[in-house]
Amino acid sequence: MSDLDSRQPKVRRPRADARRNREQILRAAADLIVEQGPGTPMETIARRAKVGIATLYRHFPDRLVLLRQVAVDTLRQSAQEARSALDEEQDAFTALSRFMHNSVDMKIGTVTPVLAAQLAGDDSSAEVWHEARKAREALEEILAAARTEGSLRPDVTPADIGLLIVRFTLPIGGPISPEDNDRLNHRHLELMLDGLVNFVSHEALPGPAISFEDLLQLDPAPDGEVTNELRAKERLRQSRAAGAGNEDTSMKTGS
Repeated sequence: MSDLDSRQPKVRRPRADARRNREQILRAAADLIVEQGPGTPMETIARRAKVGIATLYRHFPDRLVLLRQVAVDTLRQSAQEARSALDEEQDAFTALSRFMHNSVDMKIGTVTPVLAAQLAGDDSSAEVWHEARKAREALEEILAAARTEGSLRPDVTPADIGLLIVRFTLPIGGPISPEDNDRLNHRHLELMLDGLVNFVSHEALPGPAISFEDLLQLDPAPDGEVTNELRAKERLRQSRAAGAGNEDTSMKTGS
């Protein structure tokens, strides 16, 4: 056998520009899933990513392949962020706080429930569920460490944290700008974190605790219908509150 015959074929690595294009497409797709839903036209995703439509299809031959990879990428980032926070922060509760704030920035709480609903029953999504399991395990490590150090109230579950991240990622709507929406999300998240601290809790949490599997089975409606429904409920709540306030005023004044 000659030296030429014994040589192993070189593994070709993607060029830097190809990797950059792929990352831009995934980032643009994740943002547009939040803004417009998973049915966003592929052409819109290509424009947001600043690549040609042919480049998008070269990386992702159809929408399902793209959605599947967005899910894998998002869950992988979540697991990496959880483990980095636990390794780098001085205590587990600070790691949990950092993880939740960064998850809100990455819009994980909006992207993953939508994609879980879209990919349910997809036989080719084994990698997605593998990454979901790793993300859950990474979060469980933070919570276990926080309970061990005594900083986290003991009745908080991984699904509680996951659903809180979902709640703090949904856009508020109305005249609030996206930038102010993001700032308010972090402000209110910081207020909520005080409620997770073990030494300020006096009573058990009310209501049932959902599992992580329950969280993945949430079925948000596509194309922003969930956000619209939440806005409608909030308007109704505000209207009822205003009506109750008017009734109280009438009773006090006798009018």
